[in-house]
Amino acid sequence: MTLHTFTVYVEDRPGVLNRVASLFRRRGFNIQSLSVGHSETAGVSRMTVVVETDAGGASRIKAHLYKLIHVVRVEDITDRASVVRDLALIKVSANHHNRAEVMQLAHAFHARVVDIAPESLVVEMVGSEAKIDALVEVLKPYGLLEMVRTGRVAMARGSGAGVSANVSRLPSEAEEGVSYSV
Repeated sequence: MTLHTFTVYVEDRPGVLNRVASLFRRRGFNIQSLSVGHSETAGVSRMTVVVETDAGGASRIKAHLYKLIHVVRVEDITDRASVVRDLALIKVSANHHNRAEVMQLAHAFHARVVDIAPESLVVEMVGSEAKIDALVEVLKPYGLLEMVRTGRVAMARGSGAGVSANVSRLPSEAEEGVSYSV
């Protein structure tokens, strides 16, 4: 069992995220990380889904995703050279006595301080999950007040195109309910 990273391009319509998440639930797969946002193509969103499974399970996931009507394209980029990042915002207790120490720690991890308040500061970190985990560990003694993480976003390296190269067009409003899945 390994973590598999899927990029899933879907039509930007209400309920699509719920359908994709429900597919994983129904099939008994636990989503480790899920990030969704706009893609380079208007009307298409890109999901990065991380699931722990074996090669057979990954193949089944891909096949089942293609059965969903608003799925445009699915890639398992687990074994491809990829750029993988997480984003974390971490609010740390920091007063005038220890603020400089906390800021130096953030700087050492190539994180940015994005907000300073009288009794706290917010650190923004973009990097691998392990690097963010390491920053969290060194900040814990100062007092973590709040934290949010995006989950993994990933993109295969190289000149491979996104969804725009593989989709000639998306359905218009008049063609509602018709899928042009690849």
